[in-house]
Amino acid sequence: IAGKMCLCEAMVDVDIKPKPSQPHCYERYVQPCVAELLGSALFIFIGCLSVVEDAEGTGRLQPALAHGLALGLTIAILGAISGGHFNPAVSLGVWLVGGLNITMLIPYWLSQLCGGVIGAGLAKAVVVTERYVNASGGAFSSITADEQIPSVLVGEIVMTTFLVLAVCMGAVNEKTKTPLAPFCIAHVSSPHQGGVSGACMNPARAFGPALVANYWDYHWVYWVGPTVAALLVGVLVRLLLGDWTIRLLLK
Repeated sequence: IAGKMCLCEAMVDVDIKPKPSQPHCYERYVQPCVAELLGSALFIFIGCLSVVEDAEGTGRLQPALAHGLALGLTIAILGAISGGHFNPAVSLGVWLVGGLNITMLIPYWLSQLCGGVIGAGLAKAVVVTERYVNASGGAFSSITADEQIPSVLVGEIVMTTFLVLAVCMGAVNEKTKTPLAPFCIAHVSSPHQGGVSGACMNPARAFGPALVANYWDYHWVYWVGPTVAALLVGVLVRLLLGDWTIRLLLK
């Protein structure tokens, strides 16, 4: 009887132990950055390889599918930890609509950019040197003249707007949030504009290969376009499309 009483007391003690009111600091601050670093590295590694090792006859189809599938898979695996941004423009847009604490914005950016460098460096380590040089390390280089800049900027702004809008509406906005968000985001990331801009839509995707390959021609375009798109999505969601918790006007 005494043994049973002790066992019951132990079970009660286990049941009444207070649960932590909030996650550990590691889970709140460090783990999301690790997930963004790893996810960005894997995504950009696959993206660079799809460009550098692009098989003859596949044209733009192989890089498009590789980017979309790699992004969708990394979001599905790591999205529950960090939100699955892997893109400074996406992090900016999510912060603007209230889905990311401002204290995490710059750490996310640094993690994504470092992940881009790691992914591009791994791609350089596993491919034939001649192919890597000929493809500029998978860096975006579709601009060959100043006259192309307006069309490339417009292309980057439109496509990145589509991407960031899919993230904000599919994963942040309560009214439209869906478990199919990784699938939707992957499909948005798949289309490539080919000769227009390459549909980079991601400063980290442009920065990593550019740094490793030391290729900086018109590199600024792939920062300005996505940044403008993120700001545009922030305005659209905050003023027009967001639910009552996000929308600033007409509540």
